[in-house]
Amino acid sequence: MFENTNAFSGFAVKDVGQARSFYGETLGVAVSGQDGLMWLHFPGGTKVLIYPKPDHTPANCTILNFPVPDIEAAVDELGRRGVTFERYPGMEADEKGIFRGGGPLIAWFTDPSGNILSVLQED
Repeated sequence: MFENTNAFSGFAVKDVGQARSFYGETLGVAVSGQDGLMWLHFPGGTKVLIYPKPDHTPANCTILNFPVPDIEAAVDELGRRGVTFERYPGMEADEKGIFRGGGPLIAWFTDPSGNILSVLQED
């Protein structure tokens, strides 16, 4: 039934203007939008919808992952752009905020609405 559809994901933010600045300028993702909605555009045609929700409550899990070939370089660059990395109990991160305790190397951060994102080392 859906084998030929271009499905997409989406998530809410408190303020689309703040999201546009963060995703477009801080993270460097291609963005577009109209009618109060915003789209993130990724290579290969993948799109993610961002929509406003004034009473938004962030999810308590990662909603968007950014695979990178060099997590050290990505974390350093994000830090220079003002991104702060999250630390979670039981998942002790190193001094840069990278969790090295199993699975791919990963570092979590949030967008201005508190949504949890990550950069993770590609295999």
